[in-house]
Amino acid sequence: MPNKDKKDFSDKLEQEDRFEEKEAEQEAAEEIEQEAAAPQEEDATEAGGADEPMSKEDEYLDGWKRCQADFENYKKRQAESQKDLIRYSTQNIVLQILPVIDNFHSATGHIPEKQKEDPWVTGIMYIQKQLEQVLTDNGVTEMETKVGDNFDPARHEAVEDRECKSCKSKDYKFQNKIKRIVARGYRMGDKVVRPARVIVE
Repeated sequence: MPNKDKKDFSDKLEQEDRFEEKEAEQEAAEEIEQEAAAPQEEDATEAGGADEPMSKEDEYLDGWKRCQADFENYKKRQAESQKDLIRYSTQNIVLQILPVIDNFHSATGHIPEKQKEDPWVTGIMYIQKQLEQVLTDNGVTEMETKVGDNFDPARHEAVEDRECKSCKSKDYKFQNKIKRIVARGYRMGDKVVRPARVIVE
């Protein structure tokens, strides 16, 4: 083989060796890059997995907060219901006591002057005051009503409407005045428990 051909052949072998070396280096670099990228993907997967439990935790926390708010609202409703029940029970008892007090007022209003100092009259008056104190202790107060006041349907109940002789006159103007109080009116706070029973003329 001539020297020139030997040289060309050896050059060709060197070129092939360099090419193979470069390919090997390139493959090694690619493997290194893949290995470096693989942990990042795993980290991303783990991060994605970590995000999911966090969102579940937030969901559970929101559910717990809603449940707590619902329970607080339930407690408030129960407290209001309890107050209404007590109020209703008190009003029912008051309405049963009022006729008894009316009878006491009627009885003490007809005591002759000579007997007002007698011990039995003092005892009756004391019982009447005790009953009135029971009403006061339960927040029940008497509504002030006087003869000559204007009739107010929100506070008064007309049990009799007396006919006056001058009412038939064309010039007469009906004055809507209270002429007599039959039974006193009572209120519990702002609510009228029993309107005053009056005679209007």
